[in-house]
Amino acid sequence: MSGAQVSAVHLEMRDTYGVADEAEEFAQWKVDGLVDADPDSESWMPWTSIIRDAVARGVSVRRARIVSEPVTQYTHWLYASTPANLAAGELVRWLPRAKASDLSLPGNDFWVLDDHTVLFNHFTGDGDWADPATELRHDAAAVKLCSAAFEGVWDRAVEHENYTIR
Repeated sequence: MSGAQVSAVHLEMRDTYGVADEAEEFAQWKVDGLVDADPDSESWMPWTSIIRDAVARGVSVRRARIVSEPVTQYTHWLYASTPANLAAGELVRWLPRAKASDLSLPGNDFWVLDDHTVLFNHFTGDGDWADPATELRHDAAAVKLCSAAFEGVWDRAVEHENYTIR
């Protein structure tokens, strides 16, 4: 992200993630329903500072999420915490999975940076980071596939403010 000069787009396609750095907050939310959506909190600052720095450089940062409906508990928690992403400068949209059926999508979540680099995120079946967790690609075919997939999702997706959890 630190190298992006123009754009950074991120597509998330899983209904549940199980990465260790979110486990405690997610578990607590399941108990008390409280979510940390403060972009200046200790847990958010590592991410929001990266986004704020990118946006300050003029980078457009967009995130789209494809979700099954009704949503999982994890997706509901993610939705509740998304105001932190927005406050940092990300634009976020949600696409119900049923509306993505005719889109060509890669097999993994990804970031496309400046329309020339793809960073694939690899997860285990349980949603934790796989080994290796990421794969950096610069080949034109991968960039084209991911860019087209993201834009197809983005065009159909609903802005966070207008998406209703089901």
